Amino acid sequence: MPKVIPSPAARIAPMTRRDALKIPLAASAAGPAPAASPARIATEIVRLKLLHPWTTVMSSSDFRDTLHVRYSKDGITGHGEGAPIVRYKEDAQGALQAVNSVRDLLTASDPWKFSKLMAEVFRRVEGQWAGKAAIDIALLDWICQKLGVPVYRYFGLDPKDAPVTTFSIGIDTADVTKQKVREAAAYPVLKVKVGLDVDETTIASIRAATDKPLRVDANEGWTDKEVAVRKINWLATKGVEFVEQPMPAHMLEEMRWVHQRSHLPLIADEAVLHPGDIPKLIGAFDGVNVKLDKCGGILEAYREIQIAKSLGMKTMLGCMISSSVSVTAAAHLSPLVDYADLDGNLLIANDPFSGVTVKDGKLILPDRPGLGLKPV
Repeated sequence: MPKVIPSPAARIAPMTRRDALKIPLAASAAGPAPAASPARIATEIVRLKLLHPWTTVMSSSDFRDTLHVRYSKDGITGHGEGAPIVRYKEDAQGALQAVNSVRDLLTASDPWKFSKLMAEVFRRVEGQWAGKAAIDIALLDWICQKLGVPVYRYFGLDPKDAPVTTFSIGIDTADVTKQKVREAAAYPVLKVKVGLDVDETTIASIRAATDKPLRVDANEGWTDKEVAVRKINWLATKGVEFVEQPMPAHMLEEMRWVHQRSHLPLIADEAVLHPGDIPKLIGAFDGVNVKLDKCGGILEAYREIQIAKSLGMKTMLGCMISSSVSVTAAAHLSPLVDYADLDGNLLIANDPFSGVTVKDGKLILPDRPGLGLKPV
């Protein structure tokens, strides 16, 4: 009879309970598992140079200072940006101080619990919404890079649903306005700043150069309700699709009066800063302009959009003048909204990153993990 040779598996003696207990003891004898690397926070105020001086009802400037935040951990760096403006009593230095005031919290906390972490940042920091936005964006960029997915996929969105963005034309002389329109030839819809005594001249200059659809932003410039109605209904005859913030934010009762007489949809901008502001706008506006810098980041912007939608209002994503960091962060939510005005990075000459791009006016979201930014 041939000799039977046991298989290797058969020669292994069965493991006893005593043997099994030795395994974790042996593992622990080798020392604890290496701890995760601590987080690091870096901040920098970046001066963005404008291609043209930027003039609105509120101010005129040829540069903007924004705060950049880098959240680094486990070999991955998330980038964030906040663009503070004087209208909300914020500036880049104040945003920097706000981030520094919670630096210990950010480095010690678990980034995977980012919703809880941002709630604590909001509790500790009064105001300084642009600074909070920079933190929020950096955390979400880090999380989604760690997961290996673009931000839009994290929110379950289809990048093909991203809308066309407007290209903004600031208030200027007739000749410069026409030049700006020519430079915006690739964009099918223009956004025009009005609100001063030159409104008629501005629109006439644009209409002399193009018949493209226009969207108009008065930036609270009309303080008389009858003037506001007259201007809005005149704009309705000039190929304008809607008007943003015709009157100052605090004049809600006057806005309800204007809304009843308006021939165009009205979109709230300065009148809506946070999710809780939206319900009171019913009857005064038809939609809201959501900006990450006003509300404190991607998470709050998402909440604003959902609340507005639930109330049957139109939704729009806007931006301040900022780099591709902030604009790309907003663009990842753009498949949710009806309108987009995400051109702040297109107005500057020294963008440090590339991210969202525009083709025939349509926003093209990067498919790389996180925000999908690349250094320029």
